[in-house]
Amino acid sequence: MTAPETVRAAVDAAYRDEWGQVVGTLIGLTGNWDLAEDCAQDAFAAALATWGRDGVPDRPGAWLTTTARNRATDRLRRDANGAAKLRQLAVLERDPAGPPAQEIPDERLRLIFTCCHPALPFPARVALTLRTLAGLGTGEIAKAFLTAESAMAQRLVRAKRKIVEAGIPYRVPPAELLPQRLAAVLAVLYLIFNAGYDEDDGRRALAAEGVHLARTLVRLMPDEPEARGLLALMLLLEARRASRTDGGVLVTLEHQDRSRWDRALIEEGLTTLDRALAARRSGPYQVQAAIAACHATAPDAASTDWPQIAVLYAELARLAPSPVVELNRAVAIAMADGIPAGLALVDDLTASGELDGYHLLPATRADLLRRDGRLAEAATSYREALELAPTEAERRYLNGRLSEL
Repeated sequence: MTAPETVRAAVDAAYRDEWGQVVGTLIGLTGNWDLAEDCAQDAFAAALATWGRDGVPDRPGAWLTTTARNRATDRLRRDANGAAKLRQLAVLERDPAGPPAQEIPDERLRLIFTCCHPALPFPARVALTLRTLAGLGTGEIAKAFLTAESAMAQRLVRAKRKIVEAGIPYRVPPAELLPQRLAAVLAVLYLIFNAGYDEDDGRRALAAEGVHLARTLVRLMPDEPEARGLLALMLLLEARRASRTDGGVLVTLEHQDRSRWDRALIEEGLTTLDRALAARRSGPYQVQAAIAACHATAPDAASTDWPQIAVLYAELARLAPSPVVELNRAVAIAMADGIPAGLALVDDLTASGELDGYHLLPATRADLLRRDGRLAEAATSYREALELAPTEAERRYLNGRLSEL
């Protein structure tokens, strides 16, 4: 018998590492998204019951995929209604007319590109892939989109229905169509990476998953500079992970111990960014990677090239306008041109209401007010940010700032 805590840890690890692969394989075999998710869940439940008795298998992913496939076969047989239903079982063999296996280095990429079909609205493409590939819950996806959980649940239902009704094929599209799908695919990978970037949310493996899939995408589309730009951005951010918290408290970039940054990842990120920029086709991920590179190459916070970062944020706002980009641009302008200039932009964003409920808006305003010596106003903004902060590390940081005031 295997100890229950050992089994639970193994199943949790397998869920993080194998969920997308199991679901993707089942969708490819059955063509039924809901059936694939249900049978994958059944397989993980079976693992909890079986691995304690038989031991954790050497290849958990293969065990889970086989179990889920058997469940799917049983379900189809139970639901069989004459020859029409029985013919569905033939779908369990791959379509020989599909693309060669060597064109798809990872089953999960097939799933991503299917989810990112142009027939689906852009937010639905991203949300559906996060649900089926990474196994994120509806609430987590809603949080990533800054939207209500009920609205996200309806979006996912509509997306799955659209795939069935439109007969969207489960495949990587031909090479000439790949660039059309790239923006949604990159957004998916970046959200997966960010979902695993927090130290205390239990999904750190997703950051590695995002990097792995970005590397795979670069191999699949070596001439796409934005794919390299996203990989460079992930590597430069991941290089700072070890210094982002201290004793469970968030450490801002300004105060991070740069000696703890992973220099190998930084060098790889800079090299990857150079190769992307050599194509001379600028995109938002390349610009974000260039901003991260400015921080990564500064020997200390005081040496940061804030004027260059402000210029890069202006370019990012042109390529991918959003209130979050404007908030970051306001910080860069505050550091480059003076706190009042940045505060004026933050106050404009506050008045617009576009970032209502977003904790970094009051947190940013609090920090700029503190730097400007307006401590009472800063304390009010810190309290507002504290009520909205999503992680314990951020709440501890904000509490510390408030106590200092």
